[in-house]
Formats: sequence, structure tokens, C-alpha cells
Amino acid sequence: MNKILLSFIISLIAGLSTIIGSLFTYFKPKNINRFIGISLSFSGTIMIAISILELIPEGFIYLNNNYNLILAIFSLIGTFLLSKWLVNQINNKIIKREGEKSSLYKIGILNIIALMIHNLPEGILTFLTTSINTRLGLKIALAIILHNIPEGIAISIPIYYSTYSHKKSVVGTLLSGLSEPLGALLAYIILYRFINNTIISIILIFVGSIMITVSIDEIFQELNKYKLIDILIGTITGIIISILTIILL
Repeated sequence: MNKILLSFIISLIAGLSTIIGSLFTYFKPKNINRFIGISLSFSGTIMIAISILELIPEGFIYLNNNYNLILAIFSLIGTFLLSKWLVNQINNKIIKREGEKSSLYKIGILNIIALMIHNLPEGILTFLTTSINTRLGLKIALAIILHNIPEGIAISIPIYYSTYSHKKSVVGTLLSGLSEPLGALLAYIILYRFINNTIISIILIFVGSIMITVSIDEIFQELNKYKLIDILIGTITGIIISILTIILL
């Protein structure tokens, strides 16, 4: 098989694995509130852990080592301020368009947008790595799949329990997942000519900043409605899954 085509197929499979997370909406838990509380705390923890343990350090360390600490710090502060502004703007757009729908619905939409932005560089990384080293590309794709399943939960659970529409929850995870092969396509058509480690580092810090902002400002604010024990279960599970996927990568 052509290596370029294989690289794109692997990126596509990794991206579409987010849909697996939407299968959790077909469970019929006895206690819906407990299920939502655990799911939200789990997904928020996953998003923060990925950002703090992988995305931000990788970008920050590169900028610090190849430029200087001041540039790295300003990039970090600047991307956090930009992500805060962007999340507020998206919030306002959702409210204007959809009216005062449930906070769960708003979280679902914000998670779609945040994870779409997150999946673009993942698609670029998977495509470029696989095109150079197929075995390494497969290893990265496996780690991304393990990340994408809980990310699919982060999107599908709030959307489903605010709309009770399986179709909307699946479409939400599909949109997020498709941004990964889109990243692969961009890498092939355009970005491989212009992309460099500096741009990738800034993108990683920016994506991490958005995911942390959404988790703290939206997801964990929503968790005030749920029991502490459920929040702890979801948080501890999220930490364990995050560590396992990082070790695999």
C-alpha cells in the first residue's frame, strides 16, 4: 500500500475512535446524576492531564531550549489569555444562537470545539510520523486512540443528557474526530512545506490552554451540582487512564 495513503488511513482511524466514547450514552445507569457526575469529572481530568503532562510541557520546553525562557513564559501567558477570551466569545455565541439551554449542552459544544482544535495537530503528527516510520506512527496512533475514547465521552455525555439525542452526541464526536484526518490532509497538501517545531510548540501550548480553560471554567463549575464521591471517582479514574496512556506513548 502507498505509504501516504496508509498514513492517512491510520490518522483517520485514530480520529474516528472518538465515536467509541459516544457508545457510553447507550448505557442505562440506575442513577443518571451519578453517571453524569463521574463522566464529567473523568473527562475534565483527562483534558487537564493531557494539557499539563503532555501538550504544554512539550511546547514550553522546546521554546525554552531553542529560544529563551522569557519567550516561553510569554507564549504560555499569551495563549492562556487568548484561550480565556476565545472560550468567552464562544460562550456568548452559543447563548445568542441557542438561548439559555442547559449548562451541560454548552459544555458539550465547547468540548467539541476544544477537541477539534486539539485533534488537528494530532492528525499532523500521526500523518508525518507514519509517513517516515510506520511502526512509530502506529504506536502514536494507538496512544491517540486511547486518548480519544475518553475525549468522545467528554463530548457525548453532556450533549446526550442535555438533548437526549443519540444522533447529536454521535455527530458531535464525529466532528471532533474528523479534525484529525483533516490535520493529516493539511499536512500533506500544505503544512509539510511550512510547518516547523516552533509553530507546533506554540500550537501545543495554545491547545493545552484551551482545554484547561474549558475544564476549569465550565466542566468543574458544573460539577458543583454533583456529589463529592462521584467527582472523586471520576477524577481518580481520569488520572489513572492519563498516566497509562502517557506510559504507552
